Amino acid sequence: MNTKGTIILAAGGTGGHFFPAEALGIELTCRGFDVHFLTDERARHFLDSFPDDHVHVISSATIMGKNPFRFMRALFYLIYGVCQSHRLIRRLKPRLVIGFGGYPTLPPLYAATIMHIPTFIHEQNAVMGRANRFLAARVDAIAGGFLESKDKFADKIIITGNPLRASVIEASHVPYSEAKGDEPFLLLVFGGSQGATFFSEIVPQALALMDKSVRSRLIITQQARDSNIVKLTQSYKSLGIKAEIQPFFSNMAELIARAHYIIARAGASTVAEIAAIGRPALLVPYPHALDHDQMQNALTLAFSGGVKVVRQEELTPVGLATIIHGAISDPALLATMAIEAHAAGRIGATQDLADMAQALAAGKNANNFKKEIHT
Repeated sequence: MNTKGTIILAAGGTGGHFFPAEALGIELTCRGFDVHFLTDERARHFLDSFPDDHVHVISSATIMGKNPFRFMRALFYLIYGVCQSHRLIRRLKPRLVIGFGGYPTLPPLYAATIMHIPTFIHEQNAVMGRANRFLAARVDAIAGGFLESKDKFADKIIITGNPLRASVIEASHVPYSEAKGDEPFLLLVFGGSQGATFFSEIVPQALALMDKSVRSRLIITQQARDSNIVKLTQSYKSLGIKAEIQPFFSNMAELIARAHYIIARAGASTVAEIAAIGRPALLVPYPHALDHDQMQNALTLAFSGGVKVVRQEELTPVGLATIIHGAISDPALLATMAIEAHAAGRIGATQDLADMAQALAAGKNANNFKKEIHT
């Protein structure tokens, strides 16, 4: 039986938005809150940690481009989503509404603000996304994963880090193990929902340039689009490389912990999880992100020394082959990078964000809570 009231979490339908929201939702549920999710159709089948009657699909659309018809259609969906959210909020009577970015966040957060319900948004990236920036002036507080204090809304920002799933926190306790001599070298490659195709093309090209004796040590685990899996599998087989290739891995935290080296994009969740678990990596920011946030995310972790960052347009097969060969040849360097990456992680981010949510749900002022968050 609920004793602390209802909290609504709103998040877009991609992993970068709903994984942090899910992590917070689980923690708040453990603390006695009745947690409801508002999202779009994409996330419904991923949120298996919550009962169906606590997951609500809200109308939304992405506003982009200059086509007036598409703009009006998107605006209609968003307005309809506000009406849906208003009805749902009236029924659930939440003490707090929290947004995690993405356009599905707009209708419920906007509705909550006009209904004078306490709100805050969580921005995972170093650069605030469009939906969150639209809401920033209206909400009571802004929790940040990598946001900088010089942001326009700095007076509202509370740096909590990015919430981590329980599997990531568990994996963060696994020490890095060096691959020495002729021992197998575990390479993990993943690119998220948008950036996997580039890796499917360049990684086999780079490995083809390396000596057979080096390639024979490699065991690759790689995320790839369905359309690329057959070709990628054949490429690795022809190179004599053992590989597991899937469009999605449900045990990503375990795979990160097991890896000796990682090649990945630089989404906020990816950067946070690599840092929390503490693994050396090459980050190649996705160049077509709407707000160019991935480069800033990557540079934030690169400052610690735990990862190397290369722009996609500057990464060639020869350059990547050099990087991978250097990583395999210097296990001591990778061990040092792992330590530096781990030192930059924020293992307590989920707890800090839950503390913030609990304080605001109890009617406390966000500014009074700001000083309680520690690195």
